[in-house]
Amino acid sequence: MWSGAVSFGLVSVPIKLYSATTNHDIRFHQVHGADGGRIRYKRTCTVCGEEVDYADIVKGYETEDGELITLTESDLESLPTATGHEIDVIEFVPAEQIDPLLFDKSYYLEPEAKAAKPYALLREALKETDRMAVVKVALRQRETLALLRVKEKAIVLQTMLWPDEVREPDFDILDTDVELRPQELQMAASLIESLGADFDPTEFHDEYRDAVEELIEKKRSTGEARPAPVAQKAEEDEGDSMTDLLTALQRSVEAAKDGAAAESGGSRRRRAAGSSSGSEESASGGAAKKSSTRKPAAKKSGDDDAEEKPAPRRRTRKPA
Repeated sequence: MWSGAVSFGLVSVPIKLYSATTNHDIRFHQVHGADGGRIRYKRTCTVCGEEVDYADIVKGYETEDGELITLTESDLESLPTATGHEIDVIEFVPAEQIDPLLFDKSYYLEPEAKAAKPYALLREALKETDRMAVVKVALRQRETLALLRVKEKAIVLQTMLWPDEVREPDFDILDTDVELRPQELQMAASLIESLGADFDPTEFHDEYRDAVEELIEKKRSTGEARPAPVAQKAEEDEGDSMTDLLTALQRSVEAAKDGAAAESGGSRRRRAAGSSSGSEESASGGAAKKSSTRKPAAKKSGDDDAEEKPAPRRRTRKPA
């Protein structure tokens, strides 16, 4: 999802960034129980009640005193964005000083072939010193604070929350003096020791997800499944701006084709009408002259005697 380089001192390690986690939650759609059709929601204005197109939507921020500040795309484009591809190491800190509450998302760093040695050097140095590297990195045009830490043979980029994004526990009960007897502390410690173990994450799994998958498979095997209905044309997916953009483009093309067809049909009718009026025979010679459907050329200034050239006669095949 991103490529760049880790730089510390005079060492630069070219790397590629991959998401280290994935979400396996089972996602459901809201459907009409009677026919299975997907439920759609319209974007409506709470003031006028009308449906609003994406093109007419802007970002708004409401202040504490009830004032509304709107930001357009041009406003957002004027903001400073971080687009560098350098992961700059600011400092190396002891691992125990990092509160896990600050952790956000995890990414694996893959070194390029020529960077295998400096990558291994950084990895082993972090393990040997039991430290993490505090870095700043620009992801999705925003600069974020992050850590470099080691997981087995890989270096992990661990993005972090900014300090002001972590709430302080403000519970009055925490300041209450509670008397704990030594016997109670000893029993609690004994209970903890009796349940002590080495953590192995592979021993745990999502039982709820397993139960949902089992229920879905059971319904499928007992014939309770049915083909997913095809939505009508008027109920196109309005899930995101890309879908709306494609829909708008398709409708524009269809409208352009309809307009061109209507214009072409009108031209044919006008030519047919002109041809019919020009096919009448003259009383003197009875010769049929076809009236030209072209507009007469504009006369030049002072050329009042200019005449329009007649259209060429239509050739007819002689009978055999």
